[in-house]
Amino acid sequence: MGFEAMLGVNPWTALFTLANTVALFLVMKKFLFVPVMKMIDARQAEIDGMYADAGKAKSDAEALQSEYQEKLSAAQAMSERLVKEAVARGQSREEEIIRQASAEASAIMDKAQADIAREKKKAMNDAKNEISSMAVAIAEKVVERELNAGDQSALVDRFIDELGGNV
Repeated sequence: MGFEAMLGVNPWTALFTLANTVALFLVMKKFLFVPVMKMIDARQAEIDGMYADAGKAKSDAEALQSEYQEKLSAAQAMSERLVKEAVARGQSREEEIIRQASAEASAIMDKAQADIAREKKKAMNDAKNEISSMAVAIAEKVVERELNAGDQSALVDRFIDELGGNV
């Protein structure tokens, strides 16, 4: 019996072992498995929430990016329009300035030509008056005496000298 007792199965020991295992299982279930499962479920819910928040943040970021792109496109279009308008205003102003300058230059040229014509006419009248007065003076001198060839030459020389001094 010594050897069989070592190898044999005692029903009371097997029952106590089974009872201990069931008791250990129940204790571990109550104090270990349930809290660990709650912790795992809470952690899973937290991770799911993080994924949901990350997805929402990503969609918000994409919406903001598309809004930013739209605003950027609108701003670029507006700036291009403003530049075109400024160029058009500048060109029209340039044309207006050129027209005004051309009109002023024409007016100045017309006035200068009128002044030149008036001065030319005045000079011609002055020359006619001077020649008339010299002719009258010569005629008076001729009438005063009868001229011979030498006197006539001297008179013409004196007339030329007077003409040179008066001009």
